[in-house]
Amino acid sequence: MDYRIDFSGVDWEPALEGTARLKRVLRGGKVFRLVEMTPASQHPDWCEAGHTGMIVEGEVEIDFDGDKTIFHAGDALLIPAGADGRHRPRAISDRAVMFLIEDEGA
Repeated sequence: MDYRIDFSGVDWEPALEGTARLKRVLRGGKVFRLVEMTPASQHPDWCEAGHTGMIVEGEVEIDFDGDKTIFHAGDALLIPAGADGRHRPRAISDRAVMFLIEDEGA
């Protein structure tokens, strides 16, 4: 069993209509994502997926249905799935990187 996830060997994929990018690894029913955003990265819709993760670099403002919270590098996040956790992220630094873990198929 390989206990390490090495993102260096994973290609970047476009996300958010090409204004963001991500690397994705599936293992043990979990999706591990490294997401890179810029201020131009606009999430077009409310996201209702649950996320657990950490801000690796930069700053991200997450709008929780009108309640905006700023996350800094080193901050962890735990966003519940469903309408109660609906949110929209946006980078407020020149570059922001998040590490996220989600259930496969969520």
